[in-house]
Amino acid sequence: MTALSTAELETVAAAETVDARGAACPGPLLEAKKSMGSIPVGDVIELWSTDPVTKTDVAAWAGKVGHEYLGSIEADGYDRVFIRRGK
Repeated sequence: MTALSTAELETVAAAETVDARGAACPGPLLEAKKSMGSIPVGDVIELWSTDPVTKTDVAAWAGKVGHEYLGSIEADGYDRVFIRRGK
């Protein structure tokens, strides 16, 4: 699936928000991995990150392990990255 539009992402209700702002790679990705196990399959995690590499890292990881990268929105000095648990 392709990433959702900004308008679509604004309506996504995340089951959990992971605040990894200030953490450098691979910190935000590790936080997302850790949190993914705590939500049901089909639910969404919203990851907050100030590391510009997080979007591409998370997209690659999600595709590799069977989760769905929904996209990201730029917020005030950080990115809001959305991942749906796939398994």
